[in-house]
Amino acid sequence: MTNLHGVTKTLGPITCLPNAYKTHKRGHIVGFMGSSKIHEISECPIQTTRRATIGFASIILTGQFNDKVSLAGDNGFWYDEPLPQPTATNKIANEKTGTRSFIKKGMYMANIGVKGSVYRIKKYAFDLLAMADLVAEDTLNYVRRYLRLKSTFMYFDFDKVISAIPLDDKQQLTDMANKLFDNFEKLEEAATMKNFPEARSCYQDTEVMLREVMDKMDLLYKTI
Repeated sequence: MTNLHGVTKTLGPITCLPNAYKTHKRGHIVGFMGSSKIHEISECPIQTTRRATIGFASIILTGQFNDKVSLAGDNGFWYDEPLPQPTATNKIANEKTGTRSFIKKGMYMANIGVKGSVYRIKKYAFDLLAMADLVAEDTLNYVRRYLRLKSTFMYFDFDKVISAIPLDDKQQLTDMANKLFDNFEKLEEAATMKNFPEARSCYQDTEVMLREVMDKMDLLYKTI
């Protein structure tokens, strides 16, 4: 600890030490352990010792770094206002509602670049494929929650990728996204209504689409 000598000036003498003994003669301290005089064990409450230790550590830490205080707002991940809501600019929303029913609000989406979005679409498509065992009569509520979480990211990632690819490829990827998201909405509705036969049927259709999406993202990842 480099500046420790400066810190110790602010501390008073420490009279409470483990195994320390003091003797009294006419009201004055005259000796320590090993003296032939009458010994008396000093009383040192454990709370005082712990408080002194914590205070000592805090003084060292704050004394060393008080000239360079780091604020949470300096790290780029702190928002004093509500989280910014992502938006989609391509035609992948439901034409009737102007949005998608599965979109979960209040989520922060870090900017990981176009290639990062391609990778995340493939990763989340795989995660939804692994959800097959979760689709059961008594777990549809969990299916709905998991679907909303993954599909929200996929929705805005698809929008970012569509905006970045060449014009000739935009329509094909837009059609794929709309087909997938239409099915997501059907699956979400069936899960919300606790309609297990419908949910199982929708999920079986979704599995086929998710595999197609993964194959497409494999190609885009190599070329984008």
